[in-house]
Amino acid sequence: MAIQKEPGQKGVNWSNIAVGAIMNMVTTLGQPLEVLKTQMAANRSQSMWQACKTVWSRGGVVGFYQGLIPWAWIEASTKGGVLMFTASEVETGTLSMGVNPAFAGLLGGMTGGIAQAYATMGFTTCMKTAEITRHKTAAAGVKPPSTWALFAEIYRKEGLAGVNKGVNAVAVRQCTNWGSRMGFARLAESSIRKIRGKTNDEKLGAMDKIIASSVGGALATWNQPIEVIRVEMQSMAKNAAASVNRPAKLTIWSTFSYIYKENGIKGLYRGVTPRIGLGIWQTVCMVSLADYVKAWVKGE
Repeated sequence: MAIQKEPGQKGVNWSNIAVGAIMNMVTTLGQPLEVLKTQMAANRSQSMWQACKTVWSRGGVVGFYQGLIPWAWIEASTKGGVLMFTASEVETGTLSMGVNPAFAGLLGGMTGGIAQAYATMGFTTCMKTAEITRHKTAAAGVKPPSTWALFAEIYRKEGLAGVNKGVNAVAVRQCTNWGSRMGFARLAESSIRKIRGKTNDEKLGAMDKIIASSVGGALATWNQPIEVIRVEMQSMAKNAAASVNRPAKLTIWSTFSYIYKENGIKGLYRGVTPRIGLGIWQTVCMVSLADYVKAWVKGE
């Protein structure tokens, strides 16, 4: 079910902003996987079981939802609208020029990923990661600062650059994330159509689309090193700050070198298992289910 404009439709489809925001809010149900992935990426010596125990120690089930309110909700509602609007317009435009659906999905996802990173995700991703990785144990009876107090402190010390720390890594991640997810998902859809003898204009069944999106979401985790770099740049974990080998000024390249020297290739892929689950869930929501919602909004 390729994205198409209705007959006679002119201009852009603004409803995709609302569709994207709503569907991306649904993806926040996967916050436990987000927390676990971030915990493992920030503490690369931990196994998945150790990461689970650490997160659980922060408040049981509540620990797996750290960073959800308000940062994950703010991030999801804003970046989803930007992604869906930008990706759909690019994908629609390239499809109308006769471009292969998989390549159109790749271009749409890459453009949408970059747009959402710089437009909305810089400070929300940074604050969400800070909230998940910061030390929360009260010392000498002093209550840890609230998430808003933490935001104010970072802004006071470092300004906009501080609350947007790692935004370039976020942009690279989102570009490769959604380019891969949408590209692989559309490629899988095309393959399923060939297997089933369907044309590009024939709709796939719900299960076929879910399978295609699952393939796209799983394969898109090839870029896990970028995610680990992003988490390290935004991390407030005590062991990160205490490391004498950690560069004072973190860039994408210096962070990559630091992680590789400290933890090797395995360190660059810490947290990939929960991210596969998260990637599948997000791609099913933002590609397969979103296609049906967009068609419903158009009255198709």
